Order: sequence, then C-alpha cells, then structure tokens
Amino acid sequence: MTLTDLLPILQLAIGPTILVSGVGLVMLSMTNRFSRIIDRSRQLTRESRTEPDAVRDLILAELRILARRARVVRAAIALASSSVLLAALLIMSLFAGVLFSLSIAWLVVAVFSLCLACLIAGLILFIYDINLSLRALWLEMPVGGDVDGGRPALQNSPLLPGAWGVFSLLTYLYALGTILFSFPLAELLDP
Repeated sequence: MTLTDLLPILQLAIGPTILVSGVGLVMLSMTNRFSRIIDRSRQLTRESRTEPDAVRDLILAELRILARRARVVRAAIALASSSVLLAALLIMSLFAGVLFSLSIAWLVVAVFSLCLACLIAGLILFIYDINLSLRALWLEMPVGGDVDGGRPALQNSPLLPGAWGVFSLLTYLYALGTILFSFPLAELLDP
C-alpha cells in the first residue's frame, strides 16, 4: 500500500476524529458539572450538621436532588466516553478494513451508529441534569415575591425548563446531524 492509497482512508477518518474532539469538549463540561455537584454536596452535608431542623429538611431535599444529578451526570459521562471509544474503534476498523481488504462496511455503519446513539443519550442526560439543577435552585429561592402559589417566578418562565430543554435538544440534534451527514458513509457502502 502506498501513501496515495492511504490518503482516502485518512480523509475518511477525519469525521470520527472531529467527533472525538467535540465529544471531548462536551465531556470537559460534564466533568466540571460533576465536580461542582460533588463540591456542593460536601458543603451542604457539613452545613446540615449545624443547622436547625427546618433548614436541615431543606438541605436534605437539595442533597437528594444533588445525588440524583450526580447519578445522571455520571451516566452522561459514561455514555460520552463510550461514544469516544466507539469513534476510536471506528477509525481503527476503517484502517484495518483497507489494510487487510476486509468487507466490513456493515461493521463501520454499526459502530458509527452506536457511537452517535451513545452521544445522543449522553447529551439528553446532560440536558436533564440542567433541568434538575433548576429544581435545586428553586429550593433555595425565597418564597417572598413568588408567583402562582409558592413557586418562584423563574419556574413559571415559558422557557424553563421544558421549552428550553427542547430547544437545546434540537440544537444538539442539528449539530449531530451535521456531523453525521459530513461523514461520507455512502463511500463505505458502495462496493
């Protein structure tokens, strides 16, 4: 195999490589959120030991939300990591298929599909975590100045959390669609 023969494979491998880079940045954001959740949980645990019962109940409610958020973000990080591992496997299978003249188009399509499915699931969990963080914020907001029977005005916003979550999800899906259609799958499927 000559360098000229290798160039098309390198061009084909650029799509998954860019995906690895992008997911790495998303994972950086996820791990930062995870560390903030852990730090806040530790802080609230210390505070709960010295606070009166009324405040302690509020702290415990927030700690329950934080524990749930930690599980959600941990799952999102695991899915994003799986996506990166699958993208690396995809790159390796592209090279192996060409070097050894293997007919593995079905494998490449399956690995790429799994890679994107893991990424989509991780991003959905990430959006869910953002909505959970708003619930914890609402617990901290004072009841004074509330709207609609004790809920903070922020909670009644038409953009939070439902519509904003849908908008974010659509934005992520658009970005994933752009990545998906920039990857030349048609070249892999043609004999």
